[in-house]
Parts: sequence; C-alpha cells; structure tokens
Amino acid sequence: MSFDKDQSTGFAVNHMARLFASALGERIQPLGLTTGQFPILLELWREDGLTQKDLVARLDLEQATVANTLTRMERDGLILRKPNPEDGRSQRIHLTRTARALEAPATKAAQIVNDIALKSLTSDKRAMFLDLIGQVIGALQADLRR
Repeated sequence: MSFDKDQSTGFAVNHMARLFASALGERIQPLGLTTGQFPILLELWREDGLTQKDLVARLDLEQATVANTLTRMERDGLILRKPNPEDGRSQRIHLTRTARALEAPATKAAQIVNDIALKSLTSDKRAMFLDLIGQVIGALQADLRR
C-alpha cells in the first residue's frame, strides 16, 4: 500500500490551513499583525490578563512559540506584561490600547476569509464541517495525551 497525498486527510487539512493562514496574513498584515499573533490576540480580546501558561493551554501551542510571539508583541506595542499578584513567578499579559483598537478590523478580516472559504457551503454544512473538525482535533489531542 503506497501513500497517496491526494487521499490523505492530514495533507488536505495542512494545505487548507496554509491557505487560510496566507489569506488571513494578507488581510491583517496592513494592520501590523501576523498570523502567529492572531490566536493570542483572540484569547486576550476574549479575556485580558491571561498568563503565558494560560495561553499555551488554551491555544495548544508550544511554550517557546508563545514566549517568542509575546516578546515580539511586546516589542511592537501590542501587549504589556505585569506581575501576577497571585503568583510572583508569572506575569499577566494585558493588551495595549493599540491592540484593543485592532480587534474589529482584524476579526473582520478573519470573518472575510472564513466567508470566502465556506461560501459554497450552506449554514448547516458549515456547522457540520466545524463539528467534524472538532471531532478530529479531539481524537488527535487524546492520542497525543495518552
């Protein structure tokens, strides 16, 4: 049995993810944002003041990736780090006014990309698509944590 990339779910999903990232990157780059910053911003727009550990857990990213991205975001004036009053070993990450002002245009850009990608799907098929992706993600996460 040979491996056929055209019949590979992993290959197709990876290709789709790269296309989503390119399309989003093209739209948020004029805002001074990158696709690596976007998931962190989404979490902080939802709940400002998270710790780096919180972000790693919520985004299922490597600690080093989050640390490096946060360093660049701090340099770019998007976040401020403040001591965590509950744990002196960690810091809380807070959005700057600049980052807060980018929420509407950045999330609008993401919605445009989603709409373009899913335009041929009915609302029911969109919901089913997200549900199926969630199931696949859950299965892979469970396998990695075993």
